[in-house]
Amino acid sequence: MVIGRSRHASSAFATVTTLFFSWGFITALVDPLVAAVKGIFTLSDLQAQASAFAFFFAYFVVSFPAAAVVSRLKAVHSILAALVMMILGCLIMLTAANLAIYWLVLLGLFALASGITVLQVAANPLAAALGDPAKSHFRLVVSQTFNSLGTFLAPLLGAHLFLAGVEVKRDSSITMETRAQALAGITTAYVWICALIAALALFFWLSRRVVAEAAPLSRSTVGLFSALRSRWAIAGAIAIFLYVGAEVSIGTQMALFLNSDAVWGRSDAPFHVPLLGWLMGSDGVPGVSLQEAGKAVAFYWGGAMVGRALGSLLLTKIRAHLLLACNTLLAAGMCLYVVTFGGVGGGFVALAIGFLNSIMFPVIFSLTLERTSASTESTSGLLCTAIVGGALMPLLVGLLSDTHGYGFALIVPALCYAILCAFAICAGQARVVRVAGGSRAVH
Repeated sequence: MVIGRSRHASSAFATVTTLFFSWGFITALVDPLVAAVKGIFTLSDLQAQASAFAFFFAYFVVSFPAAAVVSRLKAVHSILAALVMMILGCLIMLTAANLAIYWLVLLGLFALASGITVLQVAANPLAAALGDPAKSHFRLVVSQTFNSLGTFLAPLLGAHLFLAGVEVKRDSSITMETRAQALAGITTAYVWICALIAALALFFWLSRRVVAEAAPLSRSTVGLFSALRSRWAIAGAIAIFLYVGAEVSIGTQMALFLNSDAVWGRSDAPFHVPLLGWLMGSDGVPGVSLQEAGKAVAFYWGGAMVGRALGSLLLTKIRAHLLLACNTLLAAGMCLYVVTFGGVGGGFVALAIGFLNSIMFPVIFSLTLERTSASTESTSGLLCTAIVGGALMPLLVGLLSDTHGYGFALIVPALCYAILCAFAICAGQARVVRVAGGSRAVH
């Protein structure tokens, strides 16, 4: 009987882990999309960043309703509903690409992100619950690794499909042929994503009993908004807001930043770097094109994937708040280097920030849960809502890059990381009221 339950849990966990990959892939696909729509629709940086705003604003709108829905429904039904919402988002994106209407692109991204929000609220606790409680941390690391794999692959595919021949530099223009090719690439990407999500929904539907039997979840909604009365829950939400805002701002601007003449636009240096040059795939034309720069963005997210694996080992030796303080301090310094010096070296430094981002989200999340006086469910809902930083911060960065250039715009993420360093230091001095498993700490 125990062996049967163990097999059920393992099968259910494998099923749920595929969800982590899917939402990581779709989220990171926003980065090359921002660069693509800037050229396709002849937008300013601020207008192009509206794509990131539409996507991440869904977290602000949907997180608390999603928490309420998941708490009342079984996780399986919530996940299936989320996948249906994501399919709807893909269909809107296909319509937008065929009609070449930018506001429909924004609507499609919002619908996609709404489904992903419900998916995250349901799948994160489910992955932790599927199996031996003592190994819940290991299971989440494995699931998050697959999420990072998705964020690494998406910019490569997106740059290949969206950015061929697209130019966004001043005084450049896009031909009707290139515009049609880029829109066709968006269509191709979201047709495949729609088909894969549909297959995933079918797979999950066929596996619904295995998942439900392995980890039935409660339907309690007690204290859903209690986090609003907790000082540390609010502090954690501000930290998540700043972190996601910084990470997304850098990621969505990265292709445009690397493509600029002040960085890699007139340099072949990146092509001489092993693996990086191979993945970028030189087109033989001197300098780095927007498509080649878009492929390089994969290293920003790939650094986070490598950093997450290394960080999980370091966290067994170093206290979480100290590691967070070190990473945020280094990230702030690297942003300031780009602001001050820029150039070819600044491009490599900017890509390396992804490595330092790797442990920030889970560590901020766990530090907050350990110190909040509110319920875990309420705090988690508030922290997910704070992901809206990924919607608002890129708009500010886009505005600055329009007026002062891409390099100077990194002053905003630098300030975010500096505040996060202060958060980490304060967390180290604060009293822990709840241990990792969710029970109250004994003093």
